Amino acid sequence: MFTLYEPSEQKVPIKIWLEDTGQLDRICLEQAKNLANLPFAYQHIALMPDAHAGYGMPIGGILAAEGMIVPNAVGADIGCGMTFVQTNIPVEILITGETPDGKLAQTIVNTILRSIPNGYEKHKRKQASEAVRQFSWYLEEQDKVGATKELAYVLDEAYFQARTLGGGNHFIELQTDEEGFLGVMVHTGSRNVGDTVCRYFDDKAMQLNKQQHSPVPPEWNLAYLPAESDIGKEYIRWMEFAMAFAKENRAKITGIVIEIIRRLVAEYADFTEIEVSEPIDCHHNYAAYEEHAGKRIWVHRKGAIRVREGEWGIIPGAMGTSSYLVKGKGNPESFQSCSHGAGRQMSRKEAMETFSVEDTILDLESKGIFLGKTRKRDIGEEARFAYKDIDFVIANELDLIEPIRRLETLGVVKG
Repeated sequence: MFTLYEPSEQKVPIKIWLEDTGQLDRICLEQAKNLANLPFAYQHIALMPDAHAGYGMPIGGILAAEGMIVPNAVGADIGCGMTFVQTNIPVEILITGETPDGKLAQTIVNTILRSIPNGYEKHKRKQASEAVRQFSWYLEEQDKVGATKELAYVLDEAYFQARTLGGGNHFIELQTDEEGFLGVMVHTGSRNVGDTVCRYFDDKAMQLNKQQHSPVPPEWNLAYLPAESDIGKEYIRWMEFAMAFAKENRAKITGIVIEIIRRLVAEYADFTEIEVSEPIDCHHNYAAYEEHAGKRIWVHRKGAIRVREGEWGIIPGAMGTSSYLVKGKGNPESFQSCSHGAGRQMSRKEAMETFSVEDTILDLESKGIFLGKTRKRDIGEEARFAYKDIDFVIANELDLIEPIRRLETLGVVKG
């Protein structure tokens, strides 16, 4: 980790968990400097080793703010995160087991792909969602004004998006640990709910900042709301709902995947004594009111996870590389945070132009990875070479986390 601080150019320092600024892209660094000049920035800005340019704020960044909440510092996929569960199923039986459609592992992947809508797909009928039900009940108790009224339609749409995966870098992976047992990892978020909430409140924040002649230039895309204002409180309520919806979504998807595995492993491998661990779950796009250095502030983590001392975290690699389960060291310099993944080193457009569909699929096949993807023409976006080396990322944050378990990909479902 090193610190970047030019007092004549920055309000607060930027602490970067890399070796030098040459390992950051230019736009990411500019965005970090913008954060460091926010009038409400507290102590310092933190950039994780997977940091890269985002919208307004770098992905892999942490902003601690005094009394303010910044929608774009949370991002559009509010509550996006990871869930992992471990099983006692030997991976070998998925690789050697045969079904009428081929290897057992591929049959499981294909069944998951058919069972869980992905990409832009959603359900044709409403799905059960306790998160939506509870938030709808809460809103009914409030006066239908402001965001409560204007965003009400999102709740109805959310019922159709429950237990859907989405697209982009969202995935469901079958993984093996060092002992050869199967685990399941799910990466997804709040679907269109988070995007709609972010856009709505960012627009409100821009209007408010313009009226109040904010010193923050609008081109920074870091419009903010006073956390104790009515509109600020509304954003926080909707953000927390999106987080609950995202966590529920991961849990439901994980449950469906486990049931598919149970059924197919019992049928084709005669393995029925299946045990599943308690899930590890962590958000990586959110803001939380926390105490740091004796002060209560709003910690925005955009593409970063919280890792208090002893707290479990999940740091996935790119498609076809290793992932890690880690435990936090509670380092105050990162506001008790760490990276959320490998981090892109190439834009989606550049990756598509660089890595062909055929080459990306052949690369996965060469590593013995079973793929499930309906629309393969954009798979180059997620080629492993478009991301940073996950071991490089981990090596640069060993003062933040302790790696506990290394996981390798057996099968992947991509939107």
